Amino acid sequence: MLNRRTLLAAGGVAAGIVAVPRLLEPHTADSEAVADGGHVHVHTEPVALRQGVRPAIVPFAKPMPVAPVLKPQISNPLFEVYQLRIRKCEAEILPGLRTPVLGYEGRFVGPTIRATAGRRTYVTFANELDETTNVHLHGGHTPARHDGHPMDLIEPGRSRQYVYPNEQQGASLWYHGHGHGTEADHVYRGLQGAYVIEDRAEARLRLPSGAYDVPILLRDIEFDPAGNLVVFDNPANRDIVLANGVPQPYFRVSARKYRFRLYNTALSKYFTLSLGSGPMTVVATDGGLLSAPVQVQELELGSAERADIVVDFSKFPVGSQVVLSEATAGPILRFDVVTEERDDSRVPDVLRPLPVLPAAVRERDINLSFDFNVPIGSPPNGMINGKTFEMDRVDLTVKRGTSEIWNVHSTDPDGVHHTFHLHLVQFRVLERGGLPPQPSEAGWKDTVRIVPGEPVRIQAQFTGYTGRYLYHCHFLEHSLIGMMGQMEIVP
Repeated sequence: MLNRRTLLAAGGVAAGIVAVPRLLEPHTADSEAVADGGHVHVHTEPVALRQGVRPAIVPFAKPMPVAPVLKPQISNPLFEVYQLRIRKCEAEILPGLRTPVLGYEGRFVGPTIRATAGRRTYVTFANELDETTNVHLHGGHTPARHDGHPMDLIEPGRSRQYVYPNEQQGASLWYHGHGHGTEADHVYRGLQGAYVIEDRAEARLRLPSGAYDVPILLRDIEFDPAGNLVVFDNPANRDIVLANGVPQPYFRVSARKYRFRLYNTALSKYFTLSLGSGPMTVVATDGGLLSAPVQVQELELGSAERADIVVDFSKFPVGSQVVLSEATAGPILRFDVVTEERDDSRVPDVLRPLPVLPAAVRERDINLSFDFNVPIGSPPNGMINGKTFEMDRVDLTVKRGTSEIWNVHSTDPDGVHHTFHLHLVQFRVLERGGLPPQPSEAGWKDTVRIVPGEPVRIQAQFTGYTGRYLYHCHFLEHSLIGMMGQMEIVP
């Protein structure tokens, strides 16, 4: 029986759901998934845990690739038009082995889309898979019909155009699969890519830009002996960390400042990052620039959180090596200082003042928990405020234009961690555990770490659009089993 002990086998921070039913395999007499009111009910035999292997990896033997910037088909001052194919493909993640994955444009890490604030983006995704999928622009301020609701799917062989207004400040967003019942599997297999919004006010600050502005997508992964991905195993067994799809790569840099956009795209892992050479300068969180740069010795990112850091390699002589490490995984990326170069970029003392939040019209309590009162062999139910996600149920009604405070917490007595993601709007963290937020999470956020016994108080203003939007745990194996809620924004 899948009980608390099994659930928590991965340990506190990394805990996810183990032995989750494999919803995406062909249906058999013993395995069937049916939709009822939008909630996927699964009838399946228990899935045995599949133990992967840790292949031998030569550290820093391969360069870290940088995903290409997608070229628009049409570009003018008002809008840009893009096309992307969603395909099965292979990637050489481990030396000499071809691993079956899913990819946007056949890439394990999808192309980067660089949008401009105030200029609309049209992106058509063509589904070349043999199953449904969809796309969510994570962190985007987007009309409901273009938000990638889990039941708003792209059928196999069909295409769907999403419209992104980009009516928000510069930020490191990302796009990923979000179909109900498939999100965890699809994101784990590779359906993820960076979406960077740039704005003129930020450009005037002269932060590192162009080739010196580099998205780095971090995630953990597990392989079987043949080099295939192991899905839905104990999260603790995902003990290989990838930077832009490569384990322990190196990245050649000049002796100057770089802006690295760090994305945690893992299903459930918390990353605690550090540079052995000294502090990192954090300049932005999920939703854009902080009010001022923050120096940190360690940077913690929960699943789906992002942070932009600036590293000044002019402090190191040519020939130096600077290693980015993770608290549990060890070294994950090495920067090799190979040339000297003129540097006109800077990190100003003031970045972007944060506006005063309006008075909140109400407060809400958001509780993340599990229900273990389930049949033997079934996973627990993920719940928010005691309810498992149902497509036809609206959990909260919010008036457009109003501001609310949400108190988000976990009451699970065994210490399961989460991250909490709110669709449609960015929010601000007011308190963590009754104390002011950490300086590195004091900016605009759309995802926040939820640690048991440490309630997080956030405030959001629900501007712009009406319609139904999600809020959910972004440990995607938790949202898979129902840890999602649905709000409707009304006039």
